[in-house]
Amino acid sequence: MPSIHVNGDTYECVADETVLDCLERHDIELMSSCRTGVCQTCMVQAVEGTPPDASQKGLRDTMAAQGFFLSCCAVPAEDLWLDLAGTKGREHRARVIEIDKLNERVVRVRCEPPEPIEYCAGQFMNIVGPEGDVRSYSIASVGALDSFLEFHVLLMPGGKVSSWIHDGLNVGDELTLIGPQGACYYAPGSPDQPMVLAGTGTGLAPLYGIVRDALRQGHVAPIHMFHGSVTADGLYLVDALRALAEKHDNFSYYACALEAGGDDDNIQIQAIDAYVESTLPDLGGYRVYLCGHPDLVKTMQRGVFLAGASMSDIYTDAFLPAGGAS
Repeated sequence: MPSIHVNGDTYECVADETVLDCLERHDIELMSSCRTGVCQTCMVQAVEGTPPDASQKGLRDTMAAQGFFLSCCAVPAEDLWLDLAGTKGREHRARVIEIDKLNERVVRVRCEPPEPIEYCAGQFMNIVGPEGDVRSYSIASVGALDSFLEFHVLLMPGGKVSSWIHDGLNVGDELTLIGPQGACYYAPGSPDQPMVLAGTGTGLAPLYGIVRDALRQGHVAPIHMFHGSVTADGLYLVDALRALAEKHDNFSYYACALEAGGDDDNIQIQAIDAYVESTLPDLGGYRVYLCGHPDLVKTMQRGVFLAGASMSDIYTDAFLPAGGAS
């Protein structure tokens, strides 16, 4: 069986065991979260040996060329010599400067790092909880517009990190962040290409950053943003997005909920995928961003593809809670 070599020690893998599982079995601590290759928290570097192709899927070519890979997806075919310190440069510290409620279950956290962090609006970073648990949260801020990093955190039942952020985190505290990562962001170069952004719950966070960044960079084609929730009180930033739509003629904001309720007549009572389909039945030539629960993202991805969007123009960010909670 292949062996993993770390800091002069050797650990033999058992059949079909990932690098992450092997290290944990031998009490080697390594940060991890989703364990599906999405959050990229468990990235390590092979200084000798070739990681499996599947473990480098989704990484930048420059990272893959340096031997970085996702240990949760790596079932090695040969011996690997690892540098676990090679990923420490992705860690940052940031001081919390603001915490406020966006609705009953979502808080907005703004924090300032001592030095600017380069990122693209819509990417995500991993927040490390006080007990070492790591969860991924999308960046809602825009580097060129905001001096802070902004995250929208949904309180998950039993969620260690989200419960701590909601109930234990205070202004002035220091956060440990890892990243940024992810490919769901606005790429300049096609200002005349119409765009659709659709998300549910805190799937709005990356979309809020993306649309502000696109408008900042002079995107001139129509931009349609859809935000959905089970109930109307699950929506947030409604006034801010409506104000943004009034300011920019090419930006349209659509809010929807599955259940009727509340006194806002401008909230459509309809599932978000059906709302997108009925509003924009032909998506040929559109660039599409989809964020939220993985099942919904998958359904919507198929729907917008059937409506004419090219797969190369569909960007997704499916939120995968670790162990069923964040």
